[in-house]
Amino acid sequence: MIEIEATSDPVRLSFLKSVLDGAGVRSFVFEPNVGGLWPGAVPSRLMVSEPDQAAARRAVEAADPRELWR
Repeated sequence: MIEIEATSDPVRLSFLKSVLDGAGVRSFVFEPNVGGLWPGAVPSRLMVSEPDQAAARRAVEAADPRELWR
């Protein structure tokens, strides 16, 4: 498994997972509830299988809303 992003932001995590689902890339969230104990202390990790890594990175880069403001 390859980490695409580690974040404590549940909105960003949901957005990225939705982007990957829309691109047909199966993704998994590791440590989904640990951050609830100590918010921000333990980020959740968005993971994909190794063969899907390139497609996942392209999909995330293409959909990243931060790029719209540059």
